[in-house]
Amino acid sequence: MLKKVFSLVLLGVCALGASGVAMTLDEALALYQNDHIAVTFTDEGREQLLDIIATLRATLGVTDALNEENEDRVMEFAVDASLKDVVTKLSQAYYTLANVFYTPETNLPTYLKGKHWGLKSLRMNPGFVAIEGPRSGGKFTEAVEVETDVAAMYWTTANWLRVAQKDKLAAVFASVPAKTQALSERVLALDPGYIAGGSYRSLGAYYSGLPATFGQDLPKALENLCHVVTQPVCSACGDCQPAVAGADAYFENRTFLAEFYYMEKGMWVEAAALLEAVLAEPVGDMYPLMNAYAQWHAQSLLVTVRSHL
Repeated sequence: MLKKVFSLVLLGVCALGASGVAMTLDEALALYQNDHIAVTFTDEGREQLLDIIATLRATLGVTDALNEENEDRVMEFAVDASLKDVVTKLSQAYYTLANVFYTPETNLPTYLKGKHWGLKSLRMNPGFVAIEGPRSGGKFTEAVEVETDVAAMYWTTANWLRVAQKDKLAAVFASVPAKTQALSERVLALDPGYIAGGSYRSLGAYYSGLPATFGQDLPKALENLCHVVTQPVCSACGDCQPAVAGADAYFENRTFLAEFYYMEKGMWVEAAALLEAVLAEPVGDMYPLMNAYAQWHAQSLLVTVRSHL
């Protein structure tokens, strides 16, 4: 299967990138389109993404001597303030690589790197650091309340939640849910349509994925996921607002509703219908990587769903 092939790729990235051919920073940045990385869900797309990461790391002066899986080491690494956007894009690229091209058995180191560069971007804002105080996170949520960098907050959250999935109880005791919830809610306050309603997806998965004894709340999951689908599924959450603009064009919105609500509720017929609808549509040009990946994921979810029909 495609993901199994991709999982054989080495997690490290050499200085010239996976292809051995240097990519310029302008070429790398040109592949960030519609707030996404516009590569394909193929071996070639994976190689391009590895080249993007190599270029962003080189621009920041990162070498293999820096342990990017260690938060302290990344925070100590000096980066010019003018490169803050490059730092954020590196966080996004690591998330995309881990999410799309690596398996759950191999993706944790990459999510950790993405999380740390996301936090690095946030902490490049002196106002954020002034409120957060000592990096124990004691005032982290207060700092988030005044943060305005939507992309940095979103990609920090995306990586952090995936790291937290590996050990949910440890994440709960480390206050990760409260911090990531604050980040998602701040993004929604500033730009609810970012990444086709990405923070609604994050909160939907967050409330669904919490341990049952530590706050799992499926009605709240649905309340958030209703904002990213156009199907009339909101009867459980009252007076929902219309879905974000272009919600249906981003297939992951519907796979999240299927995975984190319908399947959790045992609504197998509804889940199957939604996933089959995703598979029936063309990938399109707006989100070539993520829509193709969402279709691959929908097909894998259908195996489980159909076993219950």
